[in-house]
Amino acid sequence: PLPGFLLLADNLREHVEIFQNSEVVQFAFLPPLPILWLYLACNMATQYVCIRGVFFLTTACPSLTVTLIITLRKFVSLLISIFYFQNPFTPMHWLGTSFVFGGTLLYMFGDSLVAPQKPREKKE
Repeated sequence: PLPGFLLLADNLREHVEIFQNSEVVQFAFLPPLPILWLYLACNMATQYVCIRGVFFLTTACPSLTVTLIITLRKFVSLLISIFYFQNPFTPMHWLGTSFVFGGTLLYMFGDSLVAPQKPREKKE
């Protein structure tokens, strides 16, 4: 996979230059650095925490529960994108929202909606 980045070398060089030319910020415990590098470091740290959480969940919960939690996390990210960055909320977003909440509710309460079945007797 790493040699594949060679195909993107020009684009990567261009973005390193953009990062280097961004506004420089100074924090008490860090040397002055361009803000886009700080954003990238924060993004990498939160991604690390997230993937560690997913690995922990896969050992502690059934796979369907993990999938549900990840879907809800992505939904919260979408809501942050819509409200914080003022991205549009289209009818397709409403449809997706209804699917997310509908699936979540079915997963949580699905067993109580189905009548319990009597165990079948074994035929010999």
